[in-house]
Amino acid sequence: MSKTNTNGSEASIIEDDVPATGSVAVHPRADRNQHLRIIEATLFAAEEPLATAQLAALLPEGADIDALLSDLQRNYANRGVNVVQVAGTWALRTADDLSFLLRREVVEQKRLSKAALETLAIVAYHQPATRAEIEEIRGVAISKGTLDMLLDIGWVKMRGRRRAPGRPVTYGTTEAFLVHFGLNEVTDLPGLQELKAAGLLDGNLPPGFDVPLPKISDDLAPDEDPLDSDEQAPLELHWTESADEPSRES
Repeated sequence: MSKTNTNGSEASIIEDDVPATGSVAVHPRADRNQHLRIIEATLFAAEEPLATAQLAALLPEGADIDALLSDLQRNYANRGVNVVQVAGTWALRTADDLSFLLRREVVEQKRLSKAALETLAIVAYHQPATRAEIEEIRGVAISKGTLDMLLDIGWVKMRGRRRAPGRPVTYGTTEAFLVHFGLNEVTDLPGLQELKAAGLLDGNLPPGFDVPLPKISDDLAPDEDPLDSDEQAPLELHWTESADEPSRES
């Protein structure tokens, strides 16, 4: 490019850093910020937690979804809502220290009985567990309605059949159980020391007492067979229990 001097002569002027095409390159960070905004908006609008694959499908090929989710989780760590992972999926949840602001007192039409709560805890920590194993740990028999209730709620499922006489059904927890209790994996359940600190266990425990480590895999154990095709649905419900325990279940 040239321009005329005051004395009428022309002088060349070199303009540095001007691309011949006139286009301007976009900084890579701009794309990353847009990807974070897409994930953020999607989680905000979602009615239920989303899997990593569902979020990745919204981004261009090659986007590092794991790094993006980690960044977003850090960005929300000190805010009123947090990005959390539950049961392997992602969601926006109210920060734990602010949850009391949104708590409402409601009348529950149906409560889990003591037997149901104990049965749920035994299944969670000892899965896969059969009915006989649950009764052995509780020390009392359980009515059929107890397991039916947990199956109907969706917190317990029939896993398979134990390779033992009678081929008893084995039970385990579900993804709905993890979501309801805010757990990412079943191994996130509190251990012995955490239960003691929360006052949920007696300080004078018998020698050698321990809390088992739950199994994380949904795969069948070596001593389990798959359920038959007609056993996938929950058992027929028998609502024989109320909030009060029957005399034979204590």
